[in-house]
Amino acid sequence: MKAKTVLGSAAVGVGLGTLLLPAAALADTTVSPATTPVGGTVVLTTTSCNPKAGDALFRVTGPNRDQNVRSTTAAAGGGLSAELFTAGFTLGTYTVTTTCGDGSNGGTASFTVTPIGGAQAGAGGRDGDTGVLVAGGALAAAAVAGGTYVLVRRRRRGTAVA
Repeated sequence: MKAKTVLGSAAVGVGLGTLLLPAAALADTTVSPATTPVGGTVVLTTTSCNPKAGDALFRVTGPNRDQNVRSTTAAAGGGLSAELFTAGFTLGTYTVTTTCGDGSNGGTASFTVTPIGGAQAGAGGRDGDTGVLVAGGALAAAAVAGGTYVLVRRRRRGTAVA
């Protein structure tokens, strides 16, 4: 009986987690490198978009930009990619939001433009992972806490009757 209660609590926690995590958290957009000097090149990649569904649209916003970059180039690992030249960009952080050809969200990432000669090595920027981990951890903790509460309550009830 106790094992069923714990498993039931865990199943409810997993079910709630599945419903509460947004689809955007599963979307995957990267920018490589995450830091580039003015006049450098960054590669925008989304693995969430299916090339057969149409072009991906990367919207770049930041200190002096609000532009769209359209991609029809298939990425090596799947999805779509495009190159962006940062000539004329102001120093600062830029956000890239991706929309797939079928209208779905392809994810969000960011990159930083630094002065020439001041770029740090970067493997690529990606936003959103921290929130997904926090939400998943909270749901798992709630499931364990609920199962533990039910077990302790049943033990106390059994001791009181005896």
